[in-house]
Amino acid sequence: MNNNILVVDDEKEIRDLLEINLKNEGYNVFKASCGEECLSILDKEDINLIVLDIMMPGMDGIKVCEKVREKYNMPILMLSAKGEDMDKIQGIMTGADDYVCKPFNHLELTVRIRALLRRAYFLNAKMQVSEDTIRIESMVIDKKRHKVMIDYNEVDLTAREFEILYLLASNRGRVFNAEEIFERVWQEQYYQSNNTVMVHMSRLRDKLEQHMEGNKIIHTIWGVGYKIEK
Repeated sequence: MNNNILVVDDEKEIRDLLEINLKNEGYNVFKASCGEECLSILDKEDINLIVLDIMMPGMDGIKVCEKVREKYNMPILMLSAKGEDMDKIQGIMTGADDYVCKPFNHLELTVRIRALLRRAYFLNAKMQVSEDTIRIESMVIDKKRHKVMIDYNEVDLTAREFEILYLLASNRGRVFNAEEIFERVWQEQYYQSNNTVMVHMSRLRDKLEQHMEGNKIIHTIWGVGYKIEK
């Protein structure tokens, strides 16, 4: 699932720069030059996060934030050339979730956006959690729909990879050897020379770690097997 980010700023250069940077990070970007255009886009598109400038002619960012909060609950990150504490307090009290001053560092902005999206995703996942759902750090495993999501992004797993992950995740802290995994997932007798589990485990780990910035979820207990920590 791609995240849709709405950039609202009256300066075209800022809008275009943010669009380039955010698209390079894999986000879909919508742009608005004023508050009215922002509200119009929100009525038509499924927006996951708003980057909103405070100092705009006409309807300023504070007023836009108030209007957005009347109908929507996505994260809002405020931008402003001002850095006074009162501006920050006013923005947060109005309903913003974070605040960055211009000129901003692209890396810092990206990290903050990622954190806001992760937090929003966890809050949403927490409300939707069921006996068929397992949540580990930023990963949600949905048994009923056979889906794995990490930070709003779906991980493309094969049926066997999903079953291996679900087996380990639903028995966190327990070590499974290759024989146990094979017989549970493949429902067949295991032979000592069979390296099927090792190959599938390697692919599964690669896919998960690509979405988790290299963080390891599945741990190897050398000479014993595999597990997911409690």
